[in-house]
Amino acid sequence: MSGGNAPRSELNAQGLHVGIVAARWHEVVMNGLIDGATRLCESSGATCEVIRVPGAFELPLGTQLAARSEKFDALVALGVVIQGGTPHFDYVCSAATQGLTRVGLDTRMPIGLLTVENEVQALDRAGLPQSREDKGAEAVEAALSMALLSKDHFELSVKSTPTGFR
Repeated sequence: MSGGNAPRSELNAQGLHVGIVAARWHEVVMNGLIDGATRLCESSGATCEVIRVPGAFELPLGTQLAARSEKFDALVALGVVIQGGTPHFDYVCSAATQGLTRVGLDTRMPIGLLTVENEVQALDRAGLPQSREDKGAEAVEAALSMALLSKDHFELSVKSTPTGFR
């Protein structure tokens, strides 16, 4: 979802518990993403718990551990990687994206990573008062939509899904 025109849904997620696994790097951007994610949880009736990991590279393992705890109905991974002048960006993005994709498929949950060219782009997507987009809220909306789809349409529960949605 890009450009500030992401579709919005009115969700009734009353009784659902969301785990928000968030990296610590880029504090201002991350705080905006977390605030947007928690606001969306509250406005939809869900409760949430924020779990911090050191950085984007650790998001896949942190998310997998949270999924295996079976404490959550949905999980969201939030991290930001800003391109610099070295290939480090490519290595971290590749490892984190591949790991999160694997965890997402294994646990049936949507996850994502904000990858941007510079800090201006990151701030523009962070859900701050001056931002055009709120990627934290968008991530929670996607996670809750998929959790409700899993529960209501496919009638999957924690008993039929070893990790992920309840």
